[in-house]
Amino acid sequence: MRVPFPEPGPSSDVPALFLTYLDYYRDTVADRLAGLTDAQARTARVPSGWTPAELVKHLTYMERRWLVWGFLGEPVPDPWGDRADDRWHVAPDETIADLTAALRRGGTRTREIVEATPLAAPAALGGRFTDEANRPTLATILFHVLQEYARHAGHLDVVRELIDGRTGE
Repeated sequence: MRVPFPEPGPSSDVPALFLTYLDYYRDTVADRLAGLTDAQARTARVPSGWTPAELVKHLTYMERRWLVWGFLGEPVPDPWGDRADDRWHVAPDETIADLTAALRRGGTRTREIVEATPLAAPAALGGRFTDEANRPTLATILFHVLQEYARHAGHLDVVRELIDGRTGE
């Protein structure tokens, strides 16, 4: 399946644009994982050693770290749970379906946050951010999360092509 790229238009609704592009990249990541066997999703194809499954789990935790723990300041269980022994990690019992579902749940939570909060609102203190002077705004956090998704979706495009020849856009 091809995920259609959201064409730029006349909209000046910046929160909606953030959500549209985050949804696009999240859908692209889920699409690149779709159809892989568990073995394919857990096999590294690049010298740095990460696997498609690890990358998807990383994106889920990254989004949670920045928006729930970071922006809202809410406690999250194990904010760095995508890492073990200083590298990305997926437990043996985590399936592709589990990872994709967690990614989508994170997107739902992000949407709730963005729809309820002005972009200029500063991150709460007490979670990831503890310094009043250095806490980012929601807009700054969304730019960071969006660039992470774009970067890693591109990585996953290349790895999927190495696995079975399937290409993205």
